[in-house]
Formats: sequence, structure tokens, C-alpha cells
Amino acid sequence: MIRHIVFFTAKPANLDAVVEGLNLLGQIPHALHFEVTRNSKVDQFGNDVDVVVYAEFADEAALAAYKAHPLYAEATRRVRPLRELRFAADVPAHEASVVLRRSA
Repeated sequence: MIRHIVFFTAKPANLDAVVEGLNLLGQIPHALHFEVTRNSKVDQFGNDVDVVVYAEFADEAALAAYKAHPLYAEATRRVRPLRELRFAADVPAHEASVVLRRSA
């Protein structure tokens, strides 16, 4: 499994439009799990990130198909002019150094 995590910053006036544009990505069928959320900004060391995209894909082929989908291009077209910074990571789940699951 690949965890695709993307962090965005944007001016407050553009946040709603950024979230709306990123929500288009949830219509792409290749993700096993997909979320767009605003950062709750409760971290004591930094709250620079405004919006987070978190998605899970079965494998690299599914992630590549997601990025090749026309809605991905449309979301990029809408969001790129509105966002300030974008940081992304594609993390293979099996390479995590510590895996801990706790029940609620």
C-alpha cells in the first residue's frame, strides 16, 4: 500500500476554493481511501500547513493511474494558482519503521 500525503498552504481568502478544488480528487476511482481536510492547527511547534490531502493506494500503478486521471489535471488547474506551497510524500506502508495500531 502507498500512502499519498500532500500538504498545502494558501492565503485565508483562497482556502475554501483550494479545498473545493482538491475535493475533485475524491471522485477519481483509484484510491482505496481519500480525505481532504483543513489542518486543525493545534501543534505546538508549527501550524504552517493549511490543508492536507491523505490517500491510500493499493500499489504504485494505482497511484500513477490516479495522477494520470483527467480530474487530477483539472484539480491541479484550479488549485495551483491559489495555493502557496505544496509538499508531497508517497510512502510505502511496508517501509514504515514502527507500526502501532490501537483500538479506540
